[in-house]
Amino acid sequence: MKFLIINKFLYPNGGSETYIFKLGECLKSQGHEVEYFGMEHVGRCVGNSVNAYTSDMDFHGGSKLSKLTYPIKTIYSKEARIQIRKVLDDFKPDVCHLNNFNYQLTPSIILEIVKWRKENNRECKILFTAHDYQLVCPNHMMNIPATHENCEKCLGGHFGNCLKNKCIHNSTAKSAVGTMEAVYWNFRGTYKYIDKIICCSEFLKSKMDTNPIFKDKTVAMHNFIDTAPSMDVVKKDYILYFGRYSQEKGVKTLIEAAKRLPDIMFIFAGNGDLKDEIEAVENITNVGFKSGDELDRLIREAKFSVCPSEWYENCPFSVMESQERGTVVLGAAIGGIPELVIDGENGLLFKSGDVDDLVEKIGKLWNYLALLNEYSEKCASLERDSVDSYVMKYLKLIY
Repeated sequence: MKFLIINKFLYPNGGSETYIFKLGECLKSQGHEVEYFGMEHVGRCVGNSVNAYTSDMDFHGGSKLSKLTYPIKTIYSKEARIQIRKVLDDFKPDVCHLNNFNYQLTPSIILEIVKWRKENNRECKILFTAHDYQLVCPNHMMNIPATHENCEKCLGGHFGNCLKNKCIHNSTAKSAVGTMEAVYWNFRGTYKYIDKIICCSEFLKSKMDTNPIFKDKTVAMHNFIDTAPSMDVVKKDYILYFGRYSQEKGVKTLIEAAKRLPDIMFIFAGNGDLKDEIEAVENITNVGFKSGDELDRLIREAKFSVCPSEWYENCPFSVMESQERGTVVLGAAIGGIPELVIDGENGLLFKSGDVDDLVEKIGKLWNYLALLNEYSEKCASLERDSVDSYVMKYLKLIY
């Protein structure tokens, strides 16, 4: 089969890109043909045979003229339709797999795929992997930036709340554009052409299902994870947080908990806006962004890790990567995290944003070694999809 994987970024930029690259590699290894469509970029590392891509759009830079035209281009893109048509005519895919496409590519590419398959009498399937809440919430995170509150007011198509609460970068102008984009494409009913929607958590599925168009098309499939080889390591006396240093990740709450536990050492691996606040706490060591073998060892040697998110996180790799290495996770009871951390079985949960509860649960795991060992054994025996087993399920959605 021929798969056209569509994502606005075609270079390493985040979890969505990790997903599409590994998925594409696995499909190729099984004998399928794979090409990619998205924005041109100096770092682009995958592509298509006709070298057709949209222009790179940098919303944080560019000329004054380009900034004036961005609001129009983020809602509808004639360029995206022209460029993807070149790929469709040449590659003739059996499956078009959408990932992150709003704003830079726009849903107009769906209209072109539908037009192409009708004109050519093709049975090309349209799949979509929902990496966030973009199709039901214009700011894609279901929260209000100004207050850091989680919010479900836009569910059911009430997108005016995005503008009312300035939900996109706390900006009236950007929120207006995001609201118009959501209203326009939902009014046109464009998303009805998507055949199947893959959600990376049951929680995300439940939110997508609030749209009647999506309800019969969604399926929950947790993300795949690379198998970590077994390795004998000696656990060390530190608690690990790894990820972005930001408010919605619950980092401020974890910082406060660390201050209340001066005798416990914390290691933070990552980067972000809260770096200075982290480094001001004596019992926190900031080692910066880590990956590969360095991150692997940090995870394996940690007494346990913490995932303190305060937004509706879905299927965080930090949880799965810890558990895959036999490291217990103390997770916030929010979003899809409780689907991975089963409270009292393979780890513990605490009330998201509650410092007192977090401190109590840290103490429980830190002081009761037998409990920690029990949870660690459960983590090591968890069954998570490898990319190969994930692709087997993925292909069944198509046939």
